[in-house]
Amino acid sequence: MTAPALPSAPHHPYEDVLAVLIGSTLVAVGVLFFRAADVPMGGTVGVAYLAHYASGLNFGSLFFVINLPFYVLAWRGMGRAFTLKTFAAVAALSVLSEALPQLIHIDRMNGIFAAVVGGLLVGNGLLVLIRHRASLGGLGVLAVYLQETRGWRAGTVQMLMDLVILGAAALIIGLHAAALSVLASAALNMVIGVNHRRGRYLGC
Repeated sequence: MTAPALPSAPHHPYEDVLAVLIGSTLVAVGVLFFRAADVPMGGTVGVAYLAHYASGLNFGSLFFVINLPFYVLAWRGMGRAFTLKTFAAVAALSVLSEALPQLIHIDRMNGIFAAVVGGLLVGNGLLVLIRHRASLGGLGVLAVYLQETRGWRAGTVQMLMDLVILGAAALIIGLHAAALSVLASAALNMVIGVNHRRGRYLGC
């Protein structure tokens, strides 16, 4: 005999606001670790990082602009609330990713440590956002959309997309940095894969 499933209580608006701030901050600190050790990232953050690396343009601005086309998918597939919260999270991360280096200065950081701990921070930040039906846009929107509509695990989808991005990144940044990126991606997606499965957790 199994206990009957309890209905999940919806989040209050103030809880969603706090979740966007908390999730974005955790991700921003993880990105700070990555940048301190020159560890590229997967997902849309990784695309923005590579564009920043290649062009020297502002990372926060690139991340915000790259995400713009994905809001159409978010609006059509996930609804207005998801899109607005995702927009807020992307905007918060864009600001925090440029503000944190002014508040925290890291002289040296081991690449493996940065990859693992940064990946765990980013993964937990994304988990907070996903639990409140938000994301950091881009490929994260696609991963959550496929989980909601097809039942595919978001962590697995994100991991596969990250591997494609990091494979291309290896041509630009070299194999050592790409290997650190794979390690970071594994840590990130382990957090999401273990802690976010449809039907397992209430309040998702």
